[in-house]
Amino acid sequence: MTKKTKDIQEHVKKETVIIVAVIMFATGFLSGVLLTAYKSSSGIPSEVAAPHQQQMPSERQGDVPEELAVKIFELEKQLAENPSDFDQWIILGNLYSDTNNYEKAIIAYKKYLEKNPKNVDALNNLGVMYRRSGRPDEAVSAFDTVLETHSSNERALFNKGVVLMHDLNDIEGAVKVWKKLVEINPDAISPGGMPVSDLIKRFNSVRP
Repeated sequence: MTKKTKDIQEHVKKETVIIVAVIMFATGFLSGVLLTAYKSSSGIPSEVAAPHQQQMPSERQGDVPEELAVKIFELEKQLAENPSDFDQWIILGNLYSDTNNYEKAIIAYKKYLEKNPKNVDALNNLGVMYRRSGRPDEAVSAFDTVLETHSSNERALFNKGVVLMHDLNDIEGAVKVWKKLVEINPDAISPGGMPVSDLIKRFNSVRP
């Protein structure tokens, strides 16, 4: 094989790699666009409303403000020495939630709920963490636990509807839950600013 032939083959290999890379990039980009369009076209926030949002210092130190990382470290140390200090578990859960450490937030909220099994804020936060960690059925269960004793809890009703709609593809179930919310509060507004009554009308119009 001549040097010229080898050079041509190497050039063809490089061009092939470039083409494959471009195709893979384009496919990924289009998938992202479609996903974004799908989520935003409904008019409903794809993220469940939550008071706490953002990752764990031990896992993503560079992304966490030093002050927050210190708070988490100190609270972890405190609870390691005194795990029965239940009021601190929900605080730690909120800090984990603020740093996007959903799995550790779940553990912390569940620990708090051992002592306070019907606490509405902890259960709602637990549901949000389940949803964000890709466990929609458990998220719905957490919101249902809230509604067992607080049937008019607006946050649990709206959040349950979001999970049913976006994660479980249960449009009918979501609309049914949101109707209950509007019965309780006709002026209920979604985190995106749209009246929940308008969301119901929109999805009623597209249902078969």
